Amino acid sequence: MDWVILTATGRLARVSLVEPLFQARAGHTTRVDHDVIASVAPARDGAVGAVAGTGTAYRLDIDALPELIPGGPWSMWDAPPPERLLPLADGERIVGLANLDPEAPPLTLGTRSGVVKRVVPEYKGWDSWQVMSVRDDDAIAGVSHASDADELVFITTDAQLLRLTARQVRAQGRPAGGMAGIKLNDEATVLFFTAIAKLDSDQAVVATLAAGPDSPASVKVTPFADYPAKGRATTGVRTHRFLKGQDHLALAWAGLPPVRACDASGSPRNLPNAPDRRDGTGAKVYGPFAALG
Repeated sequence: MDWVILTATGRLARVSLVEPLFQARAGHTTRVDHDVIASVAPARDGAVGAVAGTGTAYRLDIDALPELIPGGPWSMWDAPPPERLLPLADGERIVGLANLDPEAPPLTLGTRSGVVKRVVPEYKGWDSWQVMSVRDDDAIAGVSHASDADELVFITTDAQLLRLTARQVRAQGRPAGGMAGIKLNDEATVLFFTAIAKLDSDQAVVATLAAGPDSPASVKVTPFADYPAKGRATTGVRTHRFLKGQDHLALAWAGLPPVRACDASGSPRNLPNAPDRRDGTGAKVYGPFAALG
């Protein structure tokens, strides 16, 4: 199967694999530049959907992408950014990739303001199309696919994590604007959104990086199973206890391990090996962190 990868540093490539992508990635013990993954999707008929934060999706042909060696490790330092391949509007940024197979689970999106939407599968060969109506003061924070039994995950800048089942979000048509996903506290926004397959929930992990003006950053990794599920439109539970001088989460991620980190140039950064409790403070880290994935 051909997979398309979007890195956390905004680069695109493809790889042909027999085994699941994250199983292959887990075997890459050597770190390389630009190996932190933000989103993946399997190709159908030689293409995937590339979803922008504005709610517009673009057809991305995989023939335009460099091909990675299946055995890895996958360094994408010379892979193209989306703006080189797609007719993005000024200020548009690709935030995730979508499977164009109409038999795939519904495309699922979460926004910075806490709105969630599952989209009725529909693709008719368009070069670009709307998958969600997004307000001018909002943007999509994450993109995934979710069947009814799968889990949806919101993580906010004030360190709240909401875990809910996808069946609580009914699928809607493409022009719809979604529904309330997480209830945000004052001045908080959604930092990260994804879906985790039901079969993966016992193996998945949550990684967060807390920061502030008067303290070193701290990072922790916690089993996803430690977080209780709650209902839609609730505030979630605390996922990181701030140290003195910290006041927000700067980075967050949830998914199948291994979780990796990099700086803005794509260079690898180290994460703690030992898991921390759900509301722990994490381990202090020094130097720049730009992404988890």
